[in-house]
Amino acid sequence: MTTAALIDFSQPQGGAGQRLRCAFGAPLRVLQADVPAQVKPLLEQVQAEAQAGRWCLGYVAYEAAPAFDAALRVHAATGPLAWFAVFDQALDWSPECELPPGAAEAVHGLEQPATARWGAGPERAAFTRDIEAIQAAIAAGDCYQINHTAQLEGELLQGSALALYAALRRAQPGGYSAWLDAGERQLLSVSPELFFDWDGSRLLVRPMKGTAARGDNPEQDQANADALLASAKERAENVMIVDLIRNDLSRVALPHSVKVPRLFHLEALPTVWQMTSDVTADSRPGTTLADVFTALFPCGSITGAPKVQAMRLIHQLESVPRGAYCGAIGVVQPGGHATFNVAIRTVTARGQALSCGIGSGITSGASVEGEWQEWRHKRAFLDRASEPFELLETLALADGVLRNEPEHLARLRRAAGHFGHALDQSALRASLDQLVASHPQGLWRVRLLLDAQGRVQAQAFAMEASPAEVTLALVPQPFEAAQSEFVRYKTTRRAHYDAAAPTQPGVFDAILWNGQGELTECTRGNLALQIDGEWLTPALSCGLLDGVGREVALREGRLQEAVLRVEDLQRATGLAFVNSLRGWIAARLA
Repeated sequence: MTTAALIDFSQPQGGAGQRLRCAFGAPLRVLQADVPAQVKPLLEQVQAEAQAGRWCLGYVAYEAAPAFDAALRVHAATGPLAWFAVFDQALDWSPECELPPGAAEAVHGLEQPATARWGAGPERAAFTRDIEAIQAAIAAGDCYQINHTAQLEGELLQGSALALYAALRRAQPGGYSAWLDAGERQLLSVSPELFFDWDGSRLLVRPMKGTAARGDNPEQDQANADALLASAKERAENVMIVDLIRNDLSRVALPHSVKVPRLFHLEALPTVWQMTSDVTADSRPGTTLADVFTALFPCGSITGAPKVQAMRLIHQLESVPRGAYCGAIGVVQPGGHATFNVAIRTVTARGQALSCGIGSGITSGASVEGEWQEWRHKRAFLDRASEPFELLETLALADGVLRNEPEHLARLRRAAGHFGHALDQSALRASLDQLVASHPQGLWRVRLLLDAQGRVQAQAFAMEASPAEVTLALVPQPFEAAQSEFVRYKTTRRAHYDAAAPTQPGVFDAILWNGQGELTECTRGNLALQIDGEWLTPALSCGLLDGVGREVALREGRLQEAVLRVEDLQRATGLAFVNSLRGWIAARLA
């Protein structure tokens, strides 16, 4: 079977947890609009196909906006303005299957994990200029909010685009996920945002505005959520768009039917907290799918307010078309029930070339640094999906005893929860027991792995005793990955550490520091400094792995957390390398 389309959408007007999850083979026909005059007739044809009992899956690009209102400014499109495939039936795609069994793409390497490389995105100086220009426009009264975006460019290095979609779904589960094979391009969408759900009568729009990073632990996570809910800036950003959408909905709504039944609701995504609100209405008799798009498109959450002026400023600031990104991807079911996402967290693949937009809403209260960090958090789903990895624990096995085993297994459980990896406790226990039984004597380095499918692997390697003292060298530049989830959790993805590892003879490990000049850790263990007679270790907030050796030393009172700076190395009277595998090793600075 050639998979032309996949849909895995939450059913927002159904019961909790209900999803529409279907696969589609070869389409009966494809509908495509290349100029604005063709867009509304295409949507009318989509509705007619659905009312005749067929399924329609497709997208409307951001650049289709002038088809609904000539005042909306956009760049010239580089692809179809609207594209839909028509199917006579939906195929089973059971929750147990990551992708439909028998998909022809497996022949082309679906069994081969997808690997992608992404560019860094906009330069900081250009980003700063754009944010300042937006805030100047807001100060001048031209607009209240602008949703500013940029395109990240990437390359598919290994595997198929469909395999990359599977990885994206693991990195950003739930929401409104879709795969569309539109010939020369494929859309890989894992959007968490609902554009609209319309059953022919009731309309629900759920704009997503307001973002905060997930915390490194339950306490910090809850604190971040509470701060988001309390943030005047984030609430203002959300309510501006709610007001815009209320106005948009009134164009197709029965009088007095526009309501806001839920405001400032927090949704927990893997890398960010997002704030959503519900806006509902009863559509007037005779309303068509084209009418709904005319009233609502593009969604105000990805334009800003007022919409016409916001899109004019977007056109000035952004030099390339957005394409499907910030448009809408969705399904119209037999009978006409239509559900569309806002196409954020959406990758477009053209052969090996990849692109993905990232953006945020800018208001008068926005800061350049805050928005820069928000973009970094939002792109984390790409970084997580772009290279296969396993969760990793490295333990010492000394004469049949696993050192600090409870702490290592607790950390593995935390990582599995964070990344959504299945963890079979009995399989884990059996694997470790078998390894310990086969290595009753001697000193061994145990490498414990857990993959995305929940498979456990444990290996033992002979290990020499730790040296009495080692030499550590300070890296010459900040460690850019300091706040990455691949630093906060231990995995097999270690290219960022490998790039910082020392190359000088006799140097045991490198000392890392972040962009604020704060010390973080070494590439293979934690760091301890003795200052004024007290042993201190960098605080987790600086961006580092919570090593098990560090955890034990903190619990025993041997270490205290502190924010330590690079210059503190010169006044320290003691230095140590700390991890569970090697223990506490005295160190000197190269």
